[in-house]
Amino acid sequence: MPSPVADTPTATRSRPVRSRRIGLHVVCVAVSLAMMMPLYLIALAAFSTPDSLNHFPLPLLPTHLSATTMRSFLNASGVMPGLVNSVQVGVFTVVLSLLLGVPAGYALSRYTFRGRSSYQLFMVLTRALPIVVLSVPLTQIFLSTGLYDSTYGVTLLHTALALPTTVLITTSVFVAVPRDHEEAAAVFGASPQAAFVRVVLPQALPGIVAAALFAFVTSWNEVLGASILTLGHRTLPAQVLSALNYSPLTYRYAGGFALVVPALLFIALMRRYLLNMWGTTLR
Repeated sequence: MPSPVADTPTATRSRPVRSRRIGLHVVCVAVSLAMMMPLYLIALAAFSTPDSLNHFPLPLLPTHLSATTMRSFLNASGVMPGLVNSVQVGVFTVVLSLLLGVPAGYALSRYTFRGRSSYQLFMVLTRALPIVVLSVPLTQIFLSTGLYDSTYGVTLLHTALALPTTVLITTSVFVAVPRDHEEAAAVFGASPQAAFVRVVLPQALPGIVAAALFAFVTSWNEVLGASILTLGHRTLPAQVLSALNYSPLTYRYAGGFALVVPALLFIALMRRYLLNMWGTTLR
């Protein structure tokens, strides 16, 4: 009989590496399942019949699927206008945050001026004040300017909340773009504006998309400020929150699912740019 072949040093060293890789994959799968489980449960409850929601414990597999719960939620008073208001506020927040944050991030990354560090610290400190503290002065200002109970006032509030992070993200992205590329474009006759648009901006696009994603999610999930500053033109989170006290269980499950889906769709649309920023490519 042939004698058993002894393990080579390469095979011996590869075993711990393979074991660590398998363990890392197992941890990643477990974390992904833990994050997906709440989404699955709320989706299952949103598309179950109202009678099945009263059973305990609820089955983990779909047994009584129905669109009645979601249909009743969408037909409820204020839901569709709130959805339209949320989309409008989210889009306007992204546009304003990028229009103000991208030039500010570029200036912080390319120019040195007095008070630069203090300016960056001041932007971060603006997030230290909670909305509850700012609610009274904001309400008074919006009442005096005619912006109270309007989507424009909520857009300004959400832009102020998202702008500091937008500036910090774009600053770090523009720092990673080599200055030599702009200088090379200037050698070939490009103006500073043309060099920024044609050379710097395409390289910084993944980071700008990440800033837009953060701004949209921040606007979509913000509920306290929208509840205080609006009465008849509420966003969808504010509308759901105001109806929780007297709403049935089906309304709550369907409302939770409706609040999650648009943010997930926006992330799915922007995922290619995010993965490119992290150094990977979708096949």
